Amino acid sequence: MIRPLFLIFCTSALTACKLGPQWAAPPTIGGSSWKQSQHTSAQPLPDAWWQLFRDPELTKLIEKALQANQDLAVAKSRVDTSRALVGVDRARLFPRLEGTISAGVRRGSEQAVTGNLPPGAMVDLTNQQYQSSLDLSYELDLWGRNQRRLESSSAQAAASDALLDWQRLGVATEVARQYFLLSGLDAQLAVIKQTLQSREDALAIEQSRNNAGLADGLSSSRSRTELELAKNDLAAIERQRGAAEHALAVLCGQPPASFSLKGKSRNSILPKVSPALPAKVLERRPDVRAALQNLRAANAQIGVAEAAFYPNFNLLASGGIESLQATDFLNWQNRILALSSAAVMPIVDGGSNRANYQAAIARYREAFASYQQSMLVALREVEDALLDLKSLAKSRSALSQALSSAQETKAIALERYQKGLSNYLEVVDADRTVLQTELALAQLDAQQRITFSLLAKALGGGWQSSK
Repeated sequence: MIRPLFLIFCTSALTACKLGPQWAAPPTIGGSSWKQSQHTSAQPLPDAWWQLFRDPELTKLIEKALQANQDLAVAKSRVDTSRALVGVDRARLFPRLEGTISAGVRRGSEQAVTGNLPPGAMVDLTNQQYQSSLDLSYELDLWGRNQRRLESSSAQAAASDALLDWQRLGVATEVARQYFLLSGLDAQLAVIKQTLQSREDALAIEQSRNNAGLADGLSSSRSRTELELAKNDLAAIERQRGAAEHALAVLCGQPPASFSLKGKSRNSILPKVSPALPAKVLERRPDVRAALQNLRAANAQIGVAEAAFYPNFNLLASGGIESLQATDFLNWQNRILALSSAAVMPIVDGGSNRANYQAAIARYREAFASYQQSMLVALREVEDALLDLKSLAKSRSALSQALSSAQETKAIALERYQKGLSNYLEVVDADRTVLQTELALAQLDAQQRITFSLLAKALGGGWQSSK
C-alpha cells in the first residue's frame, strides 16, 4: 500500500504545474532625481535616525515607545497570525494521516432481522464492533492550487512584516514630533515668563509714577492689560504642553498620570541629510513594500481561482483492524485495507467559478493601483518635507533679522518714553512685537526638527526588518 502511494505522491509533485500568471514585480516610478534637492546620497538614513539629533532624552523616549507601545503590540500579533496561517497553507501540500479508534454496541430490530428467516431461527440482535484504523488522504495538486495559496499567504505575511516596520517608523516619528512640540512649548514658556517679569516691573514703575502724579492712569492701565494678556498666553501654552506630554505618555505605553517630562532648555541639533535616490527610497519604504506584497498575493489568488475550473484529485488509503469481539481485536486475520481515489470536476456551478476568477483579476487591478498610489504618495511626502525644510530655513533667517530689529525698536521706544518724547503706547507696541517674534522663532525651531522627523519617515529610515 505504501509503495504505490509513494510513487503517486512523487509523480504528482514532479508533474504539477501552477496555473495563473507568473509573478514579476512591476517597475518603480521614482525617476532619478528629486525636484526639491540637487544632492542625493548613496546611503539611506540609519535605522536609529533619531540619534542624529544628539538628544539622549529623545533617544530614551523613542526606545521606550518601541518596546511598550500598544499599537505596536497589536501589529506584532497580526504578524504572528499571518505567519501561522502560512503554516496552514503549507500543510496542504503534504498527505494527511489520521488515527481512529472506535468501539460500539448495536441492537437491531427483531422484526427487521428475523422477518425473512425460518420460524424459530435464533439470531443475536446485539452486535459489538471494535475498530482501529489509520486513514491517509492526499490531494494531488496538479494545477498548483495549494501552491498558489501558499504563495499568497506568504506574501500576505511579508506584507504584515512590512506594515509592522511602517508602524514602528510611525511611532518613532510621532514620539519625535510630540517631543519637539513640547520642547518648542518649553521655549515659548521661557519667553513668556521673562516677558511676565518685565511687564510686572513696568507695571510697578507706572503705578509709582501715577501715585506721584507724574503720569496719568492710561500708562498703568495699559501695562496691566499687557500683563494679563501675557498671563493668558502662558495658560494657553501650558495647556498645549500638557496635551503633548499626555500624548508622549500613551506613545510610551504609560498612563498620563505616571508620566512627566521636566520643562527645560533642550538644544537638539538640526541634522542635515541628502536623500537617497527615489528608487532606493521606494525600495526602503515599508508601506511601499507592503503594497508590493499585497500585489503579489493578489496575483497568486488568480491562479487559485483559475485552478477551480479543473478537476480536483484525491487519494485515500485506510488500514487497520476490525472485529466483533474484544478478544479478537488483535487478531491479524481481522485486518482491513481500503484504497480509493476520487476526482471532482465542476460541471454546472451557475457561473460561480467564472465570477470568482473575474473577482480575482479585479482585486489584482485594485492592488496594482494601490501599489502605484503608495509610490506616488511616498515621493510626494519626500518632496513636501524637502520643500518645508528649505522654506523653514528661509523663514528662520528672516525671523532672526526681524527679532534683532524689533529689539532695537523696543530699546529706542523705551528711551524716547523715558525722555518724555513719546507716550507709553510706543513701548507697548514694540514690546508686543518682540514677544510675538520670539514666540514665532521658538515655534519655527521646533517645526524644523519636526519636519526633519517627517523627512526621515518619508525616506523610510528608522525601521529594522522584523524577519
